[in-house]
Amino acid sequence: MLPKDISLKQLNAINKGTLMESLGIEFTEIRDKSLKASMPVDERTFQPMGLLHGGANVALAESLGSVGTYLMIDTKTHYGVCIEINANHVGSVMKGSVVGTASLLHKGKTTHIWNVEIRDESERLISYSRMTIMILERK
Repeated sequence: MLPKDISLKQLNAINKGTLMESLGIEFTEIRDKSLKASMPVDERTFQPMGLLHGGANVALAESLGSVGTYLMIDTKTHYGVCIEINANHVGSVMKGSVVGTASLLHKGKTTHIWNVEIRDESERLISYSRMTIMILERK
């Protein structure tokens, strides 16, 4: 379902000048129904207590699902917008990086639903999200 003809270099090029670049998000893997990206745990993504900010987790999750949908639609005629995201933060991280994996749960004509797991460097679950992307026609 995700295109096989796009490289990680091309995919990461779309991050330029965006929140994804500001947070250091980098796509690392494209599969048929999933997409992975890493994000550093540092001063860009900390909350005041020196922990990974829950909002940074949500930004990573939404970036993964939104880009996953972007890769599956004709962007000349349609675009996707996140209309709902739910996140449960179940762990904390103070250093290193995290990896998010977005898996496509539902691919409809007007909505896509993604599950996103964010794990630390030891594969411990840090955050789990579900998001719905609405696909709209360009006018």
